Amino acid sequence: MGFDEMESVNTIWMDGEFVDWDDAQIHVLTHGLHYGSGVFEGARCYDTANGPALFRWEEHLERLYQSAQPYEMEIDHDPEELTEATIELIQRQELPSCYIRPIAFYGYNSLGVSPKDCPTKTAIAVWPWGAYLGEDALENGIDVMISSWRKHASSQIPTNAKTTGLYVNSMLAGEEARRNGFAEAIVLNKEGNVAEGPGENLFLVRDGEIYTPGLSESILDGITRDAVITLAEDLGYTVHDTVSISRGELNTADELFFTGSAAEVTPIRKVDNVVIGDGSRGPVTEAIQSRFFEVVERETDEYDDWFTYV
Repeated sequence: MGFDEMESVNTIWMDGEFVDWDDAQIHVLTHGLHYGSGVFEGARCYDTANGPALFRWEEHLERLYQSAQPYEMEIDHDPEELTEATIELIQRQELPSCYIRPIAFYGYNSLGVSPKDCPTKTAIAVWPWGAYLGEDALENGIDVMISSWRKHASSQIPTNAKTTGLYVNSMLAGEEARRNGFAEAIVLNKEGNVAEGPGENLFLVRDGEIYTPGLSESILDGITRDAVITLAEDLGYTVHDTVSISRGELNTADELFFTGSAAEVTPIRKVDNVVIGDGSRGPVTEAIQSRFFEVVERETDEYDDWFTYV
């Protein structure tokens, strides 16, 4: 989020109250700041033909509460309250579309590694945010590199919990890629197979069929990933969603693309300077991307149960 986006919003919801943007502050000794003990979500509200609508909001909230479970974190607000707060936050700031960031974290009490007696704090922020990797990326694709950083394994840290501290791994991989002139990274798991991007799931197209790493490959069970699998299958494609993908398979793929709430559906044109396909958005990627935006902009009546209208 850049300065221009921040200038257009002025309110954040924190622990049951709407507060001024500049007053949404925490103590410097907050447990979550020191130990990464927070969970969060990233969702989108789209400007649709039927008005602003949250995309797969119920699934995002469900994952937020599930992410909190391994850390024995009790979120002191039920999903209905968080939904009402989010809708009112969007209405107050008159946003036709926006990115939505709910977060829950252990707050200030003590600075032992144990969060015992630390309160759980909850906040929601919304702001305008366009294409995560740039508007040009959606049409022309991006260049990515295989990161030297590996994705942590589920035997080390729960990979399917969207935990704040774990995104240090994502930051390292992404910044390494950008320092080397690439838009984004691909991260391998401890076995050396493909896991995902720093903030995206990855799909591979070969001979007209679609492949994406399974949950056992140390990936986050992406909500946009799940939507794209459904859309692709409904378009008639065969999707293999429990596979292992080797590093070498990336170079010989017909097409590659990222998915995510932020990235939406972003084509990949190069991996480590190896051109993928013909170096442009492939036909399968284009068909899925086109269908995805048709759905989220509500140009079709299908999949209406994926939306919560503001």
